[in-house]
Amino acid sequence: MDLQFDHPTQIYALRACHTDDATDLVAIAGSHSLQVVSIQRYPPSAVTAGPLSRLAVATEDFGLHLLSKSSTEAEYIYPFGGSLSGHHGLINDMTFCGGWSEDSSRYLATVSDDKMLMVWDLHPPAPARGARQDNEDGMDDDDEPRPQPTAYVIPFPHPLTSISSHPHTSKEFLVSDCRGSVYLTDWRSDPVDIEEGNLRHSSLVELVEPYALSASCMGHPVKWSGSTAWRSDSVDIIGGVFGTRFSIWDLSNMRGGKPAVTAQGTLDGGYRFRWCRTYPEHFGISTQSPTRGATIQVHNTNFVQAQPTVFTLRQRPQFVCDFDFLSLPGIPRIAAAVGKSLLVFPIGEESS
Repeated sequence: MDLQFDHPTQIYALRACHTDDATDLVAIAGSHSLQVVSIQRYPPSAVTAGPLSRLAVATEDFGLHLLSKSSTEAEYIYPFGGSLSGHHGLINDMTFCGGWSEDSSRYLATVSDDKMLMVWDLHPPAPARGARQDNEDGMDDDDEPRPQPTAYVIPFPHPLTSISSHPHTSKEFLVSDCRGSVYLTDWRSDPVDIEEGNLRHSSLVELVEPYALSASCMGHPVKWSGSTAWRSDSVDIIGGVFGTRFSIWDLSNMRGGKPAVTAQGTLDGGYRFRWCRTYPEHFGISTQSPTRGATIQVHNTNFVQAQPTVFTLRQRPQFVCDFDFLSLPGIPRIAAAVGKSLLVFPIGEESS
């Protein structure tokens, strides 16, 4: 391993920062706390002060929390959602709105086992008692409570497993479900009145992974969930893993919604699919099966049918709970959560 950082508890979620001024930061969430780790420090250490940071996390009680902290303000945890006003099932994934506009951190999208995509306005208009501004401590100028975020709800036919946004657009989300369907959803379009009993959402494109869809339709038990993601340098290229196979779609050549490429991905069922930000032709797949240990497979789209490079981080029965590519320049590096450890390693070597 290149670097290692140990968290007090099991790490359940991990995200790398992809903004140009903080490419060394990785957020890791454990049982009761979240830490932001700088991997350019040696040894890697949690960041305790710095520019304003905002993070969103989900908890097992279906609640959501907006976290903020800066070098001049104490940390603040702002809860919202929950089973009374939000999801009624496990929240499987979330993302902020895409694009680079001021709204990119205003809207948060979440997907859940309850078959709902919810888009949260984290800064809704204040109650009509004059213009007020929210402060970082969650109170406005008149010491009134901060208005609760409001959610735009989009229902789907099956439990949702992953969602992603793209830096080149703030209109669409990429959503996948447990049966092998992938939706490109325009959440900013006006809702259309449809007869009762039909779904109300604005899916521009519906893609399918035939292998996963046929298995679900035949009634075979699904022991894995779909994970999809946009390639960072193109809004036309989408990748995903469903079970033991991965697929890549090209929206410029729709093929009736079927993948342009489908190949054997993992022997034990894929769990996470991630594109590399700095070398976008590379993508990685992890599995949560403990039979082969904590492994990540890295593929190259230029040689998509070739055998992947396999990185074994720990021996069985440990597994990779989550991982992400860093956006640091140079040889691509992966940050992975295995047990209580954050592990960082390169996927190649510097040429001499």
